Amino acid sequence: MSTVAKLLARKRALMERLESDPGPNEREEIERLLAQIATSLSLLEPGNAAASSEE
Repeated sequence: MSTVAKLLARKRALMERLESDPGPNEREEIERLLAQIATSLSLLEPGNAAASSEE
């Protein structure tokens, strides 16, 4: 499974956890993880200058 596919699968699982109405602490943790995933996905986008410079 590619990195992008893994990130998208993790994002989907976290979104499902959010739908189950978690407590405030768990919600905060889920939102933090979702933000990290969003950042990772944006860095992996084709044509991203930051990702290209790290190769």
